[in-house]
Amino acid sequence: MNKTTHIITFILFLLALSSNAQSKKPNIVFILADDLGIGDLGVYGQEKIKTPNLDKLADQGITFTQFYAGTSVCAPSRASLMTGMHTGHAYVRGNKEIEPEGQEPLADSIQTFAMDLQKAGYTTGAFGKWGLGMVGTSGDPNLKGFDTFFGYNCQRQSHRYYPTHLWHNSDRVELKGNDLSNKELYAPTLIQGHTLQFIEENKDKPFFLFVPTVLPHAELAGPDDEYFKMYENAFVENPHKGEDYGKNATIAGYASVEKPRATFAAMVTRMDAYVGQIVAKLDELGLRENTIILFTSDNGAHREGGADPDFFNSTAGYKGAKRSLYEGGIRTPLIVNWKNKISPNQQTIHIGAFWDVYNTLVELGKTSPSIQNDGISFLPTLLNQGKQNKHKYLYWEFHEDGGRQAVLSKGWKLIKQKVKIPNESYYELYNIEKDPFEKNNVARSNPKKVKQLSKLINKAHIENEIYPFIQFSDN
Repeated sequence: MNKTTHIITFILFLLALSSNAQSKKPNIVFILADDLGIGDLGVYGQEKIKTPNLDKLADQGITFTQFYAGTSVCAPSRASLMTGMHTGHAYVRGNKEIEPEGQEPLADSIQTFAMDLQKAGYTTGAFGKWGLGMVGTSGDPNLKGFDTFFGYNCQRQSHRYYPTHLWHNSDRVELKGNDLSNKELYAPTLIQGHTLQFIEENKDKPFFLFVPTVLPHAELAGPDDEYFKMYENAFVENPHKGEDYGKNATIAGYASVEKPRATFAAMVTRMDAYVGQIVAKLDELGLRENTIILFTSDNGAHREGGADPDFFNSTAGYKGAKRSLYEGGIRTPLIVNWKNKISPNQQTIHIGAFWDVYNTLVELGKTSPSIQNDGISFLPTLLNQGKQNKHKYLYWEFHEDGGRQAVLSKGWKLIKQKVKIPNESYYELYNIEKDPFEKNNVARSNPKKVKQLSKLINKAHIENEIYPFIQFSDN
């Protein structure tokens, strides 16, 4: 072999290395907090609770100021996230409970982005709370795109942080010492261990890690450890009387808590520390530059179990909270970090929602959605490359408390309350660009705008057999 041939061979080798580097699929870590308000993080204005790890991720990445959950409660919001459908099209649109354990399962025909990532060569794992179908049903996480699952299958079970059992795929894992009278094993600690183990075991291949943590959902509970001691005497407290552990305890109850403010703050800081541990594990294994990390919450701040969102300004001043379709119920944090890929210290006003995650993540995985959905990839915003498409409107449904519907279009937001009770239903209209805190209902003075947006609601809502809903008229 002559010198010229050696040179050509070497150049081809370098080109092959470069091509492999370019085509290597990034690892994806998606962390979903539970009932965390947009104002509960330092980067979004929180002053009483410490969240240094998430604040650092935000400083080193991009923060969205107008990003929305699928809706304002757990199961339908998560269904919107996983399927790329807003709640006018999604299969699961409410918290429909199944006895003795589980929720309405996603149907056999329903596709998730985790399934698409699996087909694209990703190893997939979910660790935390599922809520979209019990083990053995069509909504089993192992049938919806996850090679492995560990945590609470049922969101009702996740009301207790010292549960009797968790699930590892189809195996029920009994937690010895936890019997609704005694508290030995704190579930988030166990789940975090499996989360970090998944990263370690899959460091040499592309993986999608979904972390739907139960923190800081009620009940308010946790060990008397370093996180609690940070806040133990920090606030004036009003003890909360709940349903205590003991012979009369139920799975869905919330325990009493002597210092609810300190406990809630400790839960948020614990969640933040778990995020820090995930990042540290990625750093330790040399994976950060090929791993994108996304963090958000499934809906707005909650008031259950002694939580006090007013004291902490958990909604960052936005009206409403969990279960409402005001901004405080559906506007949620979104932090995205990708070392040396996403420029640091960015804040974007791009308007996005949970149903955009599907298209964004499959594009990252160098594949395409297997179904037509409601989402728009926001990857151009993340990478500052190419044209960023925008929604003509966003839409939400809420099926409890008489039913609610809302639409946001070109800065205007229409909410219809008491949808299922026609003789009591009414509209609220807000100019979100001028009035983001929804202080001024201008429906009466803008009848044309109300009619225009009500037609969008009619267009967005499609009946399904699981969640029938009273249709709007054209009036």
